[in-house]
Amino acid sequence: MPDFDPEDKKRILNRLRRARGQLNAVIGAAESGAPCRDVIIQLAALSAALDRAGYAVIAGAMKNCIRDEDSREDGDLTPEELEKLFLMLA
Repeated sequence: MPDFDPEDKKRILNRLRRARGQLNAVIGAAESGAPCRDVIIQLAALSAALDRAGYAVIAGAMKNCIRDEDSREDGDLTPEELEKLFLMLA
């Protein structure tokens, strides 16, 4: 996330770290033989955390990575590429 505002980048990384913690909780619940309800609740929390992180990245890209054709640099997204990435999250 090279062109992201430092605060946006910090928030995204915090969301991803939270998701990593939730993934560890899912794995732990599955390994310990936790009831299905507990595993599913953890999976739902993980899924939501990843979705929020993905949307935060897209929002950051909308602010920082889209450039006019004249000022576009390597790694910048076109509006079409951003739309395709956004739809991948849907």
